[in-house]
Amino acid sequence: MNSVSTPSRHFLPALLADGRPLLSLTGIALLLSGGFALFLSATGAFLPQDVDYLGMRVQDLCGIGQCRIVHFMFHDRVSFGGVLISIGTLYLWLAEFPLKEGEAWAWWTFFVSGLTGFGSFLCYLGYGYLDTWHGVATLFLLPVFILGMWQSFALLKENRTITSLVSNLRKIEFTSGTGIGLICLLLTGMGMMGAGAVIMIVGMTRVFVPEDLLYLRLTASQITLINPHLLPLIAHDRAGFGGGLFSTGVLVLLITLHARPAPHLWQALALAGTTGFVCAISIHFCIGYLVFSHLAPAFAGTGLFMTGMALIFKDCFAKPVSPR
Repeated sequence: MNSVSTPSRHFLPALLADGRPLLSLTGIALLLSGGFALFLSATGAFLPQDVDYLGMRVQDLCGIGQCRIVHFMFHDRVSFGGVLISIGTLYLWLAEFPLKEGEAWAWWTFFVSGLTGFGSFLCYLGYGYLDTWHGVATLFLLPVFILGMWQSFALLKENRTITSLVSNLRKIEFTSGTGIGLICLLLTGMGMMGAGAVIMIVGMTRVFVPEDLLYLRLTASQITLINPHLLPLIAHDRAGFGGGLFSTGVLVLLITLHARPAPHLWQALALAGTTGFVCAISIHFCIGYLVFSHLAPAFAGTGLFMTGMALIFKDCFAKPVSPR
């Protein structure tokens, strides 16, 4: 029997490869985290550390004010879960397609979105509450993400600097259907960034907007009297959602500016956008939070996104795609 020589390879470096598996692992972890947030909300459960922090069970809190406080908290958590699934989906796409081809803009898109996403972790400290599960998950994901970024930098082919984000932008013909579609997606991304920034700021300061208090039928002072730990916990949820929404907006904006039309691009954007918007809007109907001024930005964003996706569909599917 002839012996066959095989290259000498080490196990861990082979698994880490070019860093993309680690970035994909980050995306998968975000998908699972988002799904877990949706599951907890659907089953009406708090995390154990939330119960310990409040000193109240969900059932106890639900007995106050027709369960509106609990429903309001779940509305933030469902929205956050949808955002995490959106980010995870787009991370998987970035790692498998443009980054695999060595496109520098994809690496820097990871960098900017990761900086804003992980950076928003600091917002939780603004109101004095950080759940241990979130802290452990971040401590696990951050080094995985950083190592993946470090390893994958070698893949980049041309213009490895951050200026790749402003060079070789996709040409937008403002008079064409595809061009108008791209503009709609750019506006969607910018809208997400603006909304995310506002939610983060509100979460760290006032916690509620007037529409929130109208739904709750309580003032912030009255909520504090019910339990002094409620405001920090709600602020924590709001900051997390705001940071995730801002990071999603960054991804949508930069992907729209740079990505070449292809079926996989349209499919990834469709999955990410549909999940995010459906979660953010449908939960309001589930809990009866139907203040028009509160929902109008979400409906406007959904309309822009759907219009943009419809107008770029032909460009993504009608043209032949070079093999990956």
